[in-house]
Amino acid sequence: MRRDLTAVLRAAQRGDDTAFAVLYRTIQPGLLRSLERNTGADAEDVAAEVWLAIVRNLASFEGDYDRFRAWVAMMSRFRVLDRRRARRRALAEAPLERLPAEPVAPGDMEEELAALDSMLRLIAHLPRPQAQAVLLRVVIGLDSEVTGQVLGKSAGAVRSLTHRGLRRLAQRLAGTSLAYERYRPESRS
Repeated sequence: MRRDLTAVLRAAQRGDDTAFAVLYRTIQPGLLRSLERNTGADAEDVAAEVWLAIVRNLASFEGDYDRFRAWVAMMSRFRVLDRRRARRRALAEAPLERLPAEPVAPGDMEEELAALDSMLRLIAHLPRPQAQAVLLRVVIGLDSEVTGQVLGKSAGAVRSLTHRGLRRLAQRLAGTSLAYERYRPESRS
């Protein structure tokens, strides 16, 4: 089978549309499954970017079908990383002014969602372990024991990660009217 697909690859490199369609039908399902795990709803867009790169560079590719599959996987990985970097850049440029200066009144769902969105954008800047701890403890409201079970860490480690994460957020928010004290999880053990 691999030899046959290497022959199909060679034909596609020479411009055979039918051979390219065979490559596409063979590679696309696995590529999409992989991208869905890594990018969620953006999987089809990222896959389209990968196929565009394949079309542009197929003639210069050297190797058999197995190397071709590795090449496609490498390109998809780079596209996923590019998407993540772009998302982080967009989050870094999000204006802090969108954060509410006072707690949101209960019942105003639109304002609550906007506040939550702003908070999540800020938390996304934290190192992953701190972000996970802050999300589970402060946003979701789990105690340190349960959070530790979820993250595979001790309750003390969770409290430390949460404290460091909140301290980083407070430093980032130093120029806004939001107070760090309002979001301290000490009342939740």
